[in-house]
Amino acid sequence: MLTEYYPILYTVILAILFAGVTVFLSHILGPRRKFKVKNEPYECGLPSEGAQYTDTPVKFYIIALLFLVFELECVFLYPWAVYYKKLGLFGFAEMLLFILILLICYIYVWKKGALEWE
Repeated sequence: MLTEYYPILYTVILAILFAGVTVFLSHILGPRRKFKVKNEPYECGLPSEGAQYTDTPVKFYIIALLFLVFELECVFLYPWAVYYKKLGLFGFAEMLLFILILLICYIYVWKKGALEWE
């Protein structure tokens, strides 16, 4: 039963070994010349101006998560559209209920101000 997974196991082991050997050889064989210019940070070939690292606003993560949630829910519309004729009126009613719940959630998020960037 588990013998079916041996090729996958071999491929994973081979990939890990290849990555490990490549990193090890580049560390051993790579040049170790240190220059002052190499250690300086730059942006597009020019010295950086301003803060190097800035905090990302929490709003960015909230909007990204909301996008993922609503996008994932919209993905469920595709199988319904494929089997629309086979599902009949019951499938149509279930999808209307699903879209209604999705719309209520969207309105709730909108009213809470989660979509406002400011």
